[in-house]
Amino acid sequence: MRKNISVICLFVLCMGNVLLTNGASLKDTIITIHIYPDRKAQTIDNFGSSGCWFSEGIGKYWPAEKKEKIASLLFSRKFDSKGQPEGIGLSAWRFNIGAGTLEQGDSSGIKDFRKRSDSFLNPDGTYDWTKQTGHRFFLQKAKDHGVETLIAFSNSPPVQFTKNGLGFKTEKDYRSNLREDSYEAYAGFLAAVIKHFDQEGLCFAYISPVNEPQWDWSRKYKEADQEGSPWTNEEIYKVTKALNTALAEGRLKSKILVTEAGKLTYLYGDQGAASKQIQTFFDPKSPMYIGDLKHVPKLIAGHSYFTEANDRVLLDTRKQLADAVKSYGLNYWQSEYSMLGDGFREGSKDRRSSMDCALFLSKVIHTDLTIGNAAAWQFWNAYEPGSDAFNTRYYLIALQPDADFKNGTFSVTKNLWALGHYSRFIRPGMTRLLTGNTMSSSKAEEKNLMVSAYMDKDNKMVVVGTNYGTRDVKVRLDIGNAKKRYGLATRYLTTAADDMNMKPEMLKEYTQLISLPARSISTIVIDSL
Repeated sequence: MRKNISVICLFVLCMGNVLLTNGASLKDTIITIHIYPDRKAQTIDNFGSSGCWFSEGIGKYWPAEKKEKIASLLFSRKFDSKGQPEGIGLSAWRFNIGAGTLEQGDSSGIKDFRKRSDSFLNPDGTYDWTKQTGHRFFLQKAKDHGVETLIAFSNSPPVQFTKNGLGFKTEKDYRSNLREDSYEAYAGFLAAVIKHFDQEGLCFAYISPVNEPQWDWSRKYKEADQEGSPWTNEEIYKVTKALNTALAEGRLKSKILVTEAGKLTYLYGDQGAASKQIQTFFDPKSPMYIGDLKHVPKLIAGHSYFTEANDRVLLDTRKQLADAVKSYGLNYWQSEYSMLGDGFREGSKDRRSSMDCALFLSKVIHTDLTIGNAAAWQFWNAYEPGSDAFNTRYYLIALQPDADFKNGTFSVTKNLWALGHYSRFIRPGMTRLLTGNTMSSSKAEEKNLMVSAYMDKDNKMVVVGTNYGTRDVKVRLDIGNAKKRYGLATRYLTTAADDMNMKPEMLKEYTQLISLPARSISTIVIDSL
């Protein structure tokens, strides 16, 4: 019965079912959020993002004060003199290992020069560790700021090892672009990269050898948007085994992150040669079982793209995934997301404001955490060219670069702060707590409130609340069965206003009524006495 109540509470809070009095004044509606420290869900590993493609130009060429500021916005955990966070304190950073398309120039077939990546591997088989200058800049800054988890990932094997000598497919067959005779060579290359950065003090906790294997990435006329390769489950099995051997032979500690599925449904179901990946790789009876490999953790990773067309799809997909993950004794990471699909428009044909996008982003994060039980949540690209005002669907920081990408300006979107409401205060090792709610009236119902709670080993508590509705609501926090007493709290608030970005507010006590403005995100940090 207790389990059933918990599940009901999760579903209610995920979709924000909040009862408001029809026609009553706002002050008459009080929502009590019940937090249960003794009812624990998953342990959080990290919140992160990627610096793919555009790190190279920024980190290599842009003036120091600009790229240092960008790094601070992403990684800093400091506060300014007013108690405002200087950055969103990411706890994971994803580093793209390039395939060598930058050296190929226009013959690479990748039309946007900014999306070509150089490779540490020279044509003669030697290594040049001065490559990827800009990417290495942000990797070092992540380490300097104390980012806990560094992740290396590859979109394509080095062009020396591919079937067509390119960083993307030109044959539409949904099989890997890696040559059949190059599995060990590719694994050896990845291990060499890991070993080098270990020696530099930049230790990758995880290495991801394939990315979104379900997409064919083929371009008939040898022109592509980016590096990429499909992989069948059989090919993923082969490359994972080869990489496990290479890491073991090199006495390296990095773990292999699989499978970075292009859509969450491919992890537990769907169709094709790269479907049902949980069962394929983690069922001991499967001929492609990898759960016994030393460098493979009990962890499956997937991307939340195209699974948020509406609230029902958002919920059902993550519920099915959570059930499958649990049945095989795994953890799940949401390892890449931005608003590629049109779900963020929520039926509107108008431009979506920066705050609209931020609220939708918060809803996806919240659902991945509370229904999908994600132990990690990682945004796709930290920065891309674009506007900070409307349809900020792809990035946290909007770039306005010069034509040669050697300088430019940048502006912060509300997406940065939406992610920051989770990443800055929910630190690795914290545990998500189950929650429930009661209301002071029950005459009308609106879907608008999403709340989740987390606690660290010292009993400090973090509560994230997103008011998705168009009316302010008031909440009171109730911590039940607590082993510690709680007192002072600080609320950080983001609204559509330009100057309201995780703005701090000291609360006299955590039990006081807290107003959550319409269309806003709040994080409440509560210290134990």
